[in-house]
Amino acid sequence: MPISFQFLGGASEVGSVALELAVDGTRFLCDYGYAPAKPPRFPQRITTLPDAILLSHAHVDHSGMLPSVCGQNEIGVLATPPTQMLSELLAHDSLKVAANEGFDLPYDKQDVKFTRDCFDITGFGGVREVSGVEVTVRSAGHIPGAAMFDIDASRRILFTGDINTVDTNLVKGTKPVKCDILFMESTYAGRDHPDRKETAKRFLDGIAETIKNGGKAVVPVFAVGRTQEVLMMLYKSGYDIWLDGMGQKVDQLLMEEPQFLRDPGLLRKAEGQATYVKGDFMRNKAAKGQVIVTTGGMLDGGPILTYLRLLREDKKSKVFLTGYQVEGTNGRLLMEKGLIDLGDGPEKIAPSVEFFDFSAHSGHSELVEFAKGCGPEKVVLFHGDDRPKLAADLKEFEVLMPNNMEKVKLS
Repeated sequence: MPISFQFLGGASEVGSVALELAVDGTRFLCDYGYAPAKPPRFPQRITTLPDAILLSHAHVDHSGMLPSVCGQNEIGVLATPPTQMLSELLAHDSLKVAANEGFDLPYDKQDVKFTRDCFDITGFGGVREVSGVEVTVRSAGHIPGAAMFDIDASRRILFTGDINTVDTNLVKGTKPVKCDILFMESTYAGRDHPDRKETAKRFLDGIAETIKNGGKAVVPVFAVGRTQEVLMMLYKSGYDIWLDGMGQKVDQLLMEEPQFLRDPGLLRKAEGQATYVKGDFMRNKAAKGQVIVTTGGMLDGGPILTYLRLLREDKKSKVFLTGYQVEGTNGRLLMEKGLIDLGDGPEKIAPSVEFFDFSAHSGHSELVEFAKGCGPEKVVLFHGDDRPKLAADLKEFEVLMPNNMEKVKLS
């Protein structure tokens, strides 16, 4: 039987990943997320109910629309334990952000609750049969619990979600999986990351210099993945470290599933060295410390704005950006123009700012190497805004770069 698919979102842009995939008569929905930009970008609504949902990981650009389907329909969601726990946490946070920023989400708290009962939980290597089609869960190396899905039918298909082939403090990198058709993310098409060890050294040296000069090191982070990575890099630094925001809860959830961590003992020790911030009174105290690790990672909301207000006139302090800053966000504005909106419109602040590339995505060269290791006949590139550059280095394969809502049939 033919294989057919269409992207409802996330084809030629980063975020809003949603893939409807029909394999030998079995219908899958691979991820269903929205892009947390301003305003948010949503995928199209599903065209037909799937036989199963394959959820690669918890980040909202892959999981954020899940309750809109599972809140009203009993559909099995194949995922790992961390993905189930973290996606629920982020769904509740999305509702809170939507209420604060004045946009609507197509689900409510009750839908999030119902979604919990839809999950079919398994670890890496777990196998499920969906209407006669076998699906194996593989590690994606992106964040704890992030999975690729190995679909074994008349053709062998691999859907990567987001992948990283490089080991980090938090998780081990992924390995290629032999397949006939590879659906591969292309977030960093055309761009390679700097050496991770050199970036970590520059990051730690910058913090040391800031503290030596009497300033505060303000480190905005994403709650899932980057918070933990940064804390582990700071382990044994001896600094006065304060941890604020949703990363506190994420740390606790991840420690409940230590088998998905590269070194759970290190994370436990790294977390233990930080003082948890609870409430505004403690934020005033934390702002007098040395290192403040806090959400949100793109400076659009969360405790980070409180700290920047408190330190807005401190020339000795520095903002250490550790994640990609989406266009239109406060973080991008600060990086490019030295301005930030703290509530009264864009303004200059005294602390300096520097970006450090700690991406959990594979870079261009790593994506090329991964695809060649999989040895597919066809490669479908998605989740990227510069796919042609990646396609140019995959000439030995038939490369497809579909647009959203483009229906594609494969023989």
